[in-house]
Amino acid sequence: MKHLDENQHMRRTKFRLVLNNISKIIFMLAAFFGLFFLAVLLGKVFTDGIGSINMNFLTGKLSTQPERAGIMGAILGTFWLMLVVAPVTMFLGVGTAIYLEMYAKKGRVLDFIQTNISNLAGVPSIVYGILGMTVFVRAMNLGNVVLAGGLAMSLLILPIVIVASQEAIRSIPFFLSEAAYGLGATKWQTIQRVILPAALPGILTGAILALSRAIGETAPLVVIGIPALLIPFPGGIMDRFTVLPMQIYYWTLDASLVAEYANLAAATIIVLLVALFILNSTAIIIRNKFQRVF
Repeated sequence: MKHLDENQHMRRTKFRLVLNNISKIIFMLAAFFGLFFLAVLLGKVFTDGIGSINMNFLTGKLSTQPERAGIMGAILGTFWLMLVVAPVTMFLGVGTAIYLEMYAKKGRVLDFIQTNISNLAGVPSIVYGILGMTVFVRAMNLGNVVLAGGLAMSLLILPIVIVASQEAIRSIPFFLSEAAYGLGATKWQTIQRVILPAALPGILTGAILALSRAIGETAPLVVIGIPALLIPFPGGIMDRFTVLPMQIYYWTLDASLVAEYANLAAATIIVLLVALFILNSTAIIIRNKFQRVF
C-alpha cells in the first residue's frame, strides 16, 4: 500500500512538472507573439515616417499641401493640454486619496464611493468626451479650447490617479504614522511629513501611467470638437488647439485620398512616441530619486 502511494505521488509530481513546463512555453510564446507584432508595427511606422521628419516638419504649420505640412501647432497644443491635465489631476487625485484613506469613516458610504471610483476607471473614454462637451464646452461656454480639453482629459484619468495614490498610501507601514503621533504630530503633519513623502514613488508611478494615457487619447477630443484645421499656434489655455493624436487621426483618414498623408501620420507617431518616452523617463528619474531618499 505504501509502495502504491509513493508511485502515485511520483506520477503527480511528474505531471505537475510537465504541466509547469507546458505553461512556461505557452506564456513565453504569448509574450513573443505580442513583441513580434509590436516590432513589426514599430518597424513599419519608422520605415514610413522617418524620412518625413525634418526641421520644417517639426516647426511648420499645418498645410493642405503634404510636402509643406508641419506639426508645431499640435506639439504646442499637446504641451498646453498637459499643463492643464497634470496639476488638476494630481491635486484632485491625491487630495481625494488622502481624504478617503486618512479622514473618511469606514462604512457603506465609503465602500460605495470606492466601488464607483474603481468602476469609473473602466468607463470608455468617449463617455468622458460627452461629459466634457456637455459640462465644459456648452454649460460653462468655454468652447473647444485648451482648458475644456484639459478638464475633460483630467476626468478621464482621475480615477486611475486616485486608485494608484490610495494603494501607495496603504503600502506605508502603520508604525511610521504611529511613531509620528507618538511624538506629538497632528494628523496633517503626519500626512505631510511622513506618509506623503514615503508614498510619493507609488503616486508618481500612477501619475506616469495616467498622463501617458491622456497624452495619447483621441476620442474625448473628437467629441469635444477639437479641430485639425489651419489654426494659429496656441499661446494659452483659452486658445483653440489641436494635439498630436488628433493630427495622426485626421491624417490617417486623409491618407485614403492622398497617400503622402500616411507618411506624415507615421512621422507624427514617431514624434508622439519620443514625447512619451521623454515624459516617462523624466517621471521615472524623479520617482527613483524620491525612492532613494525615503
